[in-house]
Amino acid sequence: MLALRMTAAGPAGCVDAPLTANDAARAVETVLEKFLDAGLCRAREVDPVFAGDVADRVAAFTRRGGKRLRTAFAWCGWRAAGGEGDAGAVLQLGAALELVQACALIHDDVMDGSLLRRGEPAVHVDFARMHRAAEMTGPPESFATAAAVLAGDLALAWADDLLTENALRSPHGWRLYREWQALRGEMVAGQYRDIHAQAAGSSGVDEAMTIATLKSALYTVERPLALGASLTAADARTVDALRSAGRCAGLAFQLRDDLLGAFGDPALTGKPSGDDLRVRKLTYLLAVATRLAEDSGDEEAVDALGPVTAPRSDRTIDRMRAALERTGARAVVEAKITELAGTSLRHFEETGAAPLVRREFAALVDQAVGMVPDLTGEST
Repeated sequence: MLALRMTAAGPAGCVDAPLTANDAARAVETVLEKFLDAGLCRAREVDPVFAGDVADRVAAFTRRGGKRLRTAFAWCGWRAAGGEGDAGAVLQLGAALELVQACALIHDDVMDGSLLRRGEPAVHVDFARMHRAAEMTGPPESFATAAAVLAGDLALAWADDLLTENALRSPHGWRLYREWQALRGEMVAGQYRDIHAQAAGSSGVDEAMTIATLKSALYTVERPLALGASLTAADARTVDALRSAGRCAGLAFQLRDDLLGAFGDPALTGKPSGDDLRVRKLTYLLAVATRLAEDSGDEEAVDALGPVTAPRSDRTIDRMRAALERTGARAVVEAKITELAGTSLRHFEETGAAPLVRREFAALVDQAVGMVPDLTGEST
């Protein structure tokens, strides 16, 4: 257990107990609850209909969030850069990251037409149900899309509010803001490259990796690590090592997500399996499979994986899964995940972080992408 405490001085409230990365992931719930309650009060003062329909849904969606990995990675970056003492600023940063994640997921589900998220109807699906139940006029889908876009916007606005409060209090506020500024721009760029590649029917491996980096790797791991470090007087060498570690771990995380999207069990992932295949989203998995099929002359696989003008049926999705297996692409991606995870741990060691902090980071990488080799000198 790391000798680190949250105190009454921090935004999290009075919590006098040692804090680890997993503790931070749990403790951020307290910060989120306090902020969301305040946000809902402000929303009700603005307009009760907006509060009940939009703000309540954003708060509910955020509260049923996942593993809070971004908070934990921010904590690791803070500790690796010499952070100690009151962890309130790190937890507030973590809460802002969770709200950015809520924005990204709400908008992503709209763009992808996904019906399920976190084991429940996606936000736009819930808005469509509300429209039908209230017997409102006009197409439910159009209303739901517009309302979900606004819900995502609100989540991002709330995230910015939290980050601004944090930056104004921090002696390193300018560094914190610049990292945040980069994160938001990269996230939008990644989402656009994603839909652009899908519309263009792209299959390139390099393009797939660019999308994975912009859309996920940066804002899932690299930026949270750097944001945590920006709360300290971290030197350039430490921050560079954190960026390298985060980019590798973030890519491994996205590649695992690609595999789960194609082969995962919805009961375990909380989202439908095969949605990315149905719309032929350009993933590293798809790009590798296409290249392998072309190189081997497997015309059946090339045809199964190629662009189409309409969403695929369940039968054609099964053909795609078979092609992903037969070409060896699934095995290639599994090997790439292991390679990236191991490289990430080696970069993190270059920060000079204490062994216990390195062990915490290794455990997070393991949690995010699956079992990884122990490169910390201690059992994970």
